[in-house]
Amino acid sequence: MEGLPHHFRISSRKEVFSMFKTRPKLLLKKPWREQEFSEQVKDELLEEIRNYKSLTVTVDKPRILLVGQIGVGKSSFFNSVNSIFRGHVMLQATSGYGDTSVSKRYRTYPVQDGKGGKSLPYVLSDTMGLENGDGEGIHVDDIISVIKGHVPDLYEFSPKAPITPHDSRYRENPCLADKVHCVVYVLQADNIHIFKKSLLQKFAKIRSEVNSIGIPQLVLLTKVDEACTKVKKDLTKLYRSRYLYEKVIQLGKTLGAPVSSISLVKSYSSETELSLNVDILILKALQQMLRATDACLDDVKLKCHAETISSECFFPSFQ
Repeated sequence: MEGLPHHFRISSRKEVFSMFKTRPKLLLKKPWREQEFSEQVKDELLEEIRNYKSLTVTVDKPRILLVGQIGVGKSSFFNSVNSIFRGHVMLQATSGYGDTSVSKRYRTYPVQDGKGGKSLPYVLSDTMGLENGDGEGIHVDDIISVIKGHVPDLYEFSPKAPITPHDSRYRENPCLADKVHCVVYVLQADNIHIFKKSLLQKFAKIRSEVNSIGIPQLVLLTKVDEACTKVKKDLTKLYRSRYLYEKVIQLGKTLGAPVSSISLVKSYSSETELSLNVDILILKALQQMLRATDACLDDVKLKCHAETISSECFFPSFQ
């Protein structure tokens, strides 16, 4: 094309066409996951969670452990769950920002059904945050000890050395109720692409150990509104977001987790009033966690039954 500067010249019709090709639309035609947003759906979720009952009398309140980096939204998720059942936005767990963990303690958070109401039948647990470098953040061995029930509430972690059986606070023979029944990896949607190798190695080590124990593992993807402008404007378009769909697929491959195990949420941060759409996403994620604890306790019952049958085969009872 004559008359154009050299760096603006186009050598072929193909290049001309490529310049004017439309970019992929930000929203998919159909949602990749169905989700209705209505008062009825919220009420049904609240009723199901309020009426949840553990599958075994030895575990009154299943433990759900949130694992993730500093600032990804572990505490914000708990505060959001608490807010929904209290009926207004509130802060109980301190939310962290920046590069250092706000809490260095192991915390277990029961949730009350309204002010002065009964305690709901599950416990959310939080630890010191993971960090990229070695010797920073919670030690992976400490997370494994928490999962196995060896760490008491309010134990203060040290990045330099994990808890050992020589520690007076170490729980040597934890019961089933002391252990974790569902592990949830918390990550934020707007920075999935910047995982460092050292952090991925930590996640891989935790996942490998948890797999060997047989505890269900889920993924909680937070701050979805900050990752997609369309979702920021309208949270109900969450599952039509092309960007989030692609990130979920990428995350599943990176962590080796099925897409069905990944829940997407927006937690309360700057808001002072509850929102129906935010509540539904939070409650759906919690519903998935409680279903995962059921799977864990079901597995425990099956193993106990198998062991009982096995022992009877070797030592038949006399009648």
